[in-house]
Amino acid sequence: MKAKILILTALLSMAFFSCTKDETTTENQQAITTEEAAINAKIDIANDDISDIVAEQEGKTYADNTNGRSIDSPTSALSSCATITRVPAFGTPITPGTTVTKTIDFGDGCTLANGNVLKGKIIISFVYQPNATSHTINYEFVNFYHNQIKFNGNKSFTRTMSAATSNTPSLPVITMTMDMTATFPDGATIRRVGQRVREFVSGYGDDNWANNIYKVTGSWTTTFPNSSVQTATISADNPLIIKMSCAALHKPLLVQGLITFTRNNHTATLNYGNGECDNIAILTIDGVEFTIVIGN
Repeated sequence: MKAKILILTALLSMAFFSCTKDETTTENQQAITTEEAAINAKIDIANDDISDIVAEQEGKTYADNTNGRSIDSPTSALSSCATITRVPAFGTPITPGTTVTKTIDFGDGCTLANGNVLKGKIIISFVYQPNATSHTINYEFVNFYHNQIKFNGNKSFTRTMSAATSNTPSLPVITMTMDMTATFPDGATIRRVGQRVREFVSGYGDDNWANNIYKVTGSWTTTFPNSSVQTATISADNPLIIKMSCAALHKPLLVQGLITFTRNNHTATLNYGNGECDNIAILTIDGVEFTIVIGN
């Protein structure tokens, strides 16, 4: 089947977002579009960056803890241009039961190692409970943009530890509860509701964050400006794989796995490949293949 080459950023045209009421009714009965797949891919990239930032900053408070005193510092492995403040202030002892608030300020433009540009703030808060088996981290966006897409809403993570086996140690499992809106530069607003579950595959506890590899599963619904609603699923049989080492090549971190989209009687899949650090994904809509170039 002949593959059609699509540049991701070129798909987000004004025409897609300017449906009339009659066109909306027709659109809801049609197949999933390449424009919708492009939007989903951009939001997925943003979700992964946000997950890295929030998980890192919550984890540092525990990983750097000694005898109940947190010695974590205002630094970030993901970026050298973010300013991080904490309440209680850095250097202040933290005792169990204390609420910790961290503000990650990306200023007017901060480029991550993977080439994505962030601005504004993410504020996270959690109760310091070093002996708990489950931790909840709340976070909110303050005038926050990811590659010119503005994100709004209050979100939460739940972090637990997987059961150890004879071959695998206990590893963090982070469940991301999503109810967010993404506003694109032309004013179009997309809403996503659901869950993404991210688990370590390797690299946990390694001082070099580039060695971290994760797998992602989950499901969610996305509502587009024309009121069409699409369901996305990532199964445990074919999870998304994230390689942090790909950031050194300025490539997207999603390198493998499959997302399945459904609406009415139509189905599409987005295949991120075989694990190579490239920026190519294969979109298949009702049997027709498109090669998508994932970019910033």
